[in-house]
Amino acid sequence: MALLMFAAVCCAAPVGNAISAYVALQGAQDDSGIAQGGSSADIPARMLLAYKKAVQQVGTHVPKCRGMRWPVLAGIAKVESNHATGHGIAASGDIRPRIYGVLLNGSGDGGNTTAFPDTDGGRWDGTASGERAVGPFQFLPSTWQGVGKDANGDHVADPHNADDAALGAAIYLCGNGRDLSKRVQLKAAIFQYNHSGEYVANVLGWIDQYTAAAKDPGLGNASGKVRTVLEAALAQRGVPYSWGGGNAEGPSYGICCSPSGKSGANIKGFDCSGLALYAYAQVGIRLPRTAAAQAGIGRRIPASLGTSVLKPGDLVFYAYAPGRDSTIYHVGIYLGGGQMVNAARPGTVIRQDAVDAMSGYAGGARLL
Repeated sequence: MALLMFAAVCCAAPVGNAISAYVALQGAQDDSGIAQGGSSADIPARMLLAYKKAVQQVGTHVPKCRGMRWPVLAGIAKVESNHATGHGIAASGDIRPRIYGVLLNGSGDGGNTTAFPDTDGGRWDGTASGERAVGPFQFLPSTWQGVGKDANGDHVADPHNADDAALGAAIYLCGNGRDLSKRVQLKAAIFQYNHSGEYVANVLGWIDQYTAAAKDPGLGNASGKVRTVLEAALAQRGVPYSWGGGNAEGPSYGICCSPSGKSGANIKGFDCSGLALYAYAQVGIRLPRTAAAQAGIGRRIPASLGTSVLKPGDLVFYAYAPGRDSTIYHVGIYLGGGQMVNAARPGTVIRQDAVDAMSGYAGGARLL
């Protein structure tokens, strides 16, 4: 019964103290707080340079670390500070005004229920009354003592410096030598950064989005109606996910509520099946409203054939029980090169993702 109710619209794959203020303020960030475009174009050039420098330098400090990539650091920084957007970033990497989290004094404001005693005399967080997270990666001063390194050559390890902070985050995520190219170890690293399953899912979504942006397959081989569908879907990147949102005319306000309790009633955007419905409406094809029903349109592509047989424009399905189309919970639009346009889950935006970013691959459907 629960599966049928969840599939009524289009849901997403199910989505646990930490070093950042996010832990003390769990739940303070809502859908609108991250509903912004997420291609690499939303990263200030100086911040992107810091992420790439950290990838080059981290091996000096954690020789056994494998798989560190700039999208990993970008995913963390997106959630923690939106890449220091709104602050000045000097050529040296110094960020002004400095970025401070709330004072973690157990006051209860915004979910802040745990008091953290001062460890730095206010050197980094500007107060000796307690602790607050600092810089674009929102380190607590006590954590910075263990991972802070000088990355820009000024002989000071400063969490308010983009280069230093990015390297510190890379060191922290690498631990004693993780292989971050393995999804399980990447998830463990993010969970260590913040003990929240919701946080892990959020960061992974941005990592996947930045990874996809770096591997944009382009539309060079797509033409005619297929190209029209793909361009229509790609044009929605950055539009918020809205549970029950989207129709043939474009984004719309959704309904309440997703399996995680998120309402789309006040969010104008798309869910996964709404996005597919809209994109195909641009070439005169009217799709059913739900992902499971959309699997019955066109020529079905069995999951047993693998993803290599998919072609640009194909719908890509995911199911709780692959092989049983009645359990399909998600649909994407295949771009080529292992990428798809994806309305992943509440709290994210329409983005480009790897096909394996969702679980339970259930094949595809070719409509053109």
